[in-house]
Amino acid sequence: MGIIIVTGGSRGIGAATCVKLAAAGHDVAVGYRGDADAAAEVVAKVEAAGRRAIAVRVDVSDATQVRELFDRTQAELGTPTGLVNNAAVSSAIGPFTELSEADLRRVVEVNVIGAFLCAQQAARRMGPGGAIVNVSSVAATLGSPGEYVHYAASKAAVETLTVGLSKELGPAGIRVNTVSPGVIHTGFHAGSGEPGRADRLGPTAPLGRSGQPEEVANAIVWLLSDEASYTTGATLKVSGGR
Repeated sequence: MGIIIVTGGSRGIGAATCVKLAAAGHDVAVGYRGDADAAAEVVAKVEAAGRRAIAVRVDVSDATQVRELFDRTQAELGTPTGLVNNAAVSSAIGPFTELSEADLRRVVEVNVIGAFLCAQQAARRMGPGGAIVNVSSVAATLGSPGEYVHYAASKAAVETLTVGLSKELGPAGIRVNTVSPGVIHTGFHAGSGEPGRADRLGPTAPLGRSGQPEEVANAIVWLLSDEASYTTGATLKVSGGR
């Protein structure tokens, strides 16, 4: 099967995606920023499913580290056939007027520049049959007023990246799509200062609850599969109707 790089692969949606990719027969490179123990746990789960895995520490906003992620994957697993652009950060929930320059720059550097750098490396190395899945957020269309407008704007940039790259890389046989999650039960909310946010907002979704990481991972794995062979340039919402 394939060799898939998953950034932000040690936690939440990324970790669930790595496990489901292994179950689908793929080898996985688990990109992670800081939690080596969590990344090692994901590697162990992939290997328990009978697939190969490596963990690579990477700050996706650093072009050198991104190149090393792809170099190590190629050397230890083989030429990558898929990329899940999942690594992302936000900052404390609050009004746009109180947003610090440091938080703004970090969100753009990781969520936008990081996604671009990873996609660039993937496009240079993949051949026909390759696939990129960018992980966005319904914040890109809802705007996240009063919470994190800068994060929402960064995810809108990721969705536009999908549109442009799908058209540019289509003739080379490389597909590019987006999965856009709604409110999901992950540690992301704690990083934004409200650990219980998923519980608070769940009842406001049309389906009456927040989602689970595995539900998003299912969509990502499908878009990477041959079953999605004629799907490119799409944004698939996994959002409970938001």
